[in-house]
Amino acid sequence: MTATVAERVRRVQEPGRAQQLLRSRFVLVVVGSYVGFRLLSAVLMIWLAHHQVPEGVPFGPENGHSTTYWDISRMWDGRWYQTVVDDGYPDQLPRQDGALQQNPWAFYPLFPLLTKALMALTGLSFGVVGSLLSLALGTAAAGVMGVLLRDRVGPAIAFAAVCVYAASPPSPTLQMAYTESLAMLLLCGFLLAIQREQWIVAIGLALLTGLARPIAIPLGFVALIAVIVRWRARRERPLDSTDWTGMLGTLVACGVSGLIWPAIAWWQTGEPKAYTDTMGTWRAGGQVKPFQPWWHNMAVALGDFWGRFWLIAMIIGLLVAILGPWARALGPVLRAWVLGYMLYLGAVLDPWTSTYRYLLFIFPLGVVLIGGGWTADDERSKQYRFIGLRTVVLVLLGLGWQVWWGWELLRFIPPADNPI
Repeated sequence: MTATVAERVRRVQEPGRAQQLLRSRFVLVVVGSYVGFRLLSAVLMIWLAHHQVPEGVPFGPENGHSTTYWDISRMWDGRWYQTVVDDGYPDQLPRQDGALQQNPWAFYPLFPLLTKALMALTGLSFGVVGSLLSLALGTAAAGVMGVLLRDRVGPAIAFAAVCVYAASPPSPTLQMAYTESLAMLLLCGFLLAIQREQWIVAIGLALLTGLARPIAIPLGFVALIAVIVRWRARRERPLDSTDWTGMLGTLVACGVSGLIWPAIAWWQTGEPKAYTDTMGTWRAGGQVKPFQPWWHNMAVALGDFWGRFWLIAMIIGLLVAILGPWARALGPVLRAWVLGYMLYLGAVLDPWTSTYRYLLFIFPLGVVLIGGGWTADDERSKQYRFIGLRTVVLVLLGLGWQVWWGWELLRFIPPADNPI
């Protein structure tokens, strides 16, 4: 009898110890878990390096003969950032027979500038510095993401959601010479600042984002929603001049953020549409046509009827997922981000295999997928075993899918292949 009681007490106390550890060392646990997932991705990338022909590596393998992890880390768009580091941005847009060619102006400067500075300090190669910088920025982003989600759904669910994100199929991009990690750090910092009404911090991060990633429009949408929510709460929490200045400044900063890089491209090349025209060179037909590529590409992949059917179904599914009561705990800022970002992707993206990594930025949906988006007063928010089971399933699914993603997309088989 005594042994049975002791066993029951032990079983009750163990989850309490785990929760205590998570609460007292939350950021450390989140960051440690994230690094663990990156180690798993590193193993995958090393394996892929053994199956990557040297001819498919941008500028050839760094050691001159065989492909290594560092070569895999600078595949695909990594070559454009390496070009920026080595040669900068062209003063004239390259054309062939009058047609504009793909060029570095499509790629934002903050990541290659940081990489170049660290290369000068360390003497290490682009592949090594770009990959390690991305890994460091991504680790910091995971910590900020955890705090951002913890403020809304508590430490346990926030930790689980970060794990789902860190194990997702395109997550190896977060340790490659890409801007995903840098952009994620700036985004999570911006959302956290907006959520906590730290307007000055939000202004600075919005402006930095304008040199890192073209996501100013959805950031502005989030800021607008946050301002409306704050204004509606003015009776309970009166607004003062500092609040008004901060909110207005944030909205203006988001607008400026969207113009910084196109303006620099115009100033440097003398062509007003240098950036937008360059982006068009990556599109079928040579120009950006809002929303049309989704209809076209889905029809190409699945046929006219089923392509449009599944596109409409995905749109409805997204709206249901983020607007339903199962996502209420996310709050207006995170819900606005998911909606604004997906609308932005619908307008500007030519969807194909690169869509995987673009979807990294809708990480708040991970909370919904594991069943952790119910508000605290709902009993379903306390079904921790169910939430834990769904987390494990999604993590395992993500890791398995990651192997497919790496084999089919990260590897490049000349002369042409689908990009990440």
